Parts: sequence; structure tokens; C-alpha cells
Amino acid sequence: MPSVAVFDLGGVLLDWNPRHLYRKLFSDPQEMEHFLATVTTSQWHGVQDHGGDPVESTRRLQAANPGQETLIAAFYDRFDEMCDHAFPEMADLVERLHGAGTPLYLLSNAPGFLDNWLRGPAQVRHPFLGHFRDYVVSGTVGCAKPGPDIYNLVCRTGRFRPADAVFIDDVAANAEGAQSVGMSAVHHRSADETTRALRAMGLPA
Repeated sequence: MPSVAVFDLGGVLLDWNPRHLYRKLFSDPQEMEHFLATVTTSQWHGVQDHGGDPVESTRRLQAANPGQETLIAAFYDRFDEMCDHAFPEMADLVERLHGAGTPLYLLSNAPGFLDNWLRGPAQVRHPFLGHFRDYVVSGTVGCAKPGPDIYNLVCRTGRFRPADAVFIDDVAANAEGAQSVGMSAVHHRSADETTRALRAMGLPA
């Protein structure tokens, strides 16, 4: 039975969404959606999750989209504003696990600079994030979910065996990746379902 809980960040603990930022920068929702779909695309920012340089990537995108330089710069300059909203029921779950002494770790596909944010400013905005013993961010460590290396890395970081941990992620392929190295996994769809799944595994959720 697992005794360690490893959580994904965006989509599980925080409602990471560029719209939280860009609603402040666009008056027309349709223009915002067009910008997100055609300029700061998921393919573009996904490169930074795999170790790409946000500064250089921003410069290249600005050069390809004259007239939109300020909007493009905001993506990484104001990235924390995309992370303003926690899921309250998941924050409560983390609080309960921490209060019961469960070792907690965080494993996220994200640009490397998020590592420093998690270790400082994020804990002011979202105090429950301070309960994690360590953080593994793909853009910092050079490997990403659902590849096996990053799961093995979080286990080495926490000095626990894969069989001792359960990983919670809202992407099914990422949960399956954890299972492939011997971890238990929960495909997160709701706080209630995840809580029930962890309790069924014997964790004090």
C-alpha cells in the first residue's frame, strides 16, 4: 500500500489557465481565443516544459508576430497570474494528508522557472503548497511525463521506492506512465473521486 503521495500541479491542485491572465489584456473574448489558439499555442509553450528557453522562445515568437510583442511577452513575464486559482477541495485534501504525516511531493511538466516560484512566491499565494517536501519540474530536470525518467527521479528525490507512492494526475497518459515504473496512480477527474481512491489505498485522505 502506498504511503507517499505525489501530485501533479496544473489541473489537479491549481487551475492553470492562460485565460486567467489574458482576460485582463483582451476586451474581446473571441480575439483572446484566436490569440491563444494561433500565437501562444500549447505546442509553443509545451517546448518550454521540456527544457526550452522561455526568453529565446519568446523572442522568436515576437519576431514571427509583429505588433503582438507585448501580449506575447506577458505569457512568461506574468505566468504566475495563470496560477492564481487553487481548487479548494484539493487544497483541503493536501492539508489533510499533511496533517496526518503523509510525505507529499509535487511533479509537474512546466517551464524551469516554476521551480523557484514553487519554493517561494507560490507558498505565499497558496500556503498549502508549502506542505510539499520537494518539487520536480520538468523544465528544470530535463525529462518530462509520461516518460519513465521523471517518475524515477521523483522517487530518488524523496528516497522512496516506486511501490511506496501514488501519483495523482489529470492526464490519463501521465498516470499510466507512473504505473509503468511501479507506482500506484489515480487519474484525477474530481476531488471526490480522488479522495475516495486514496482512502481505498489506505491513505488518510
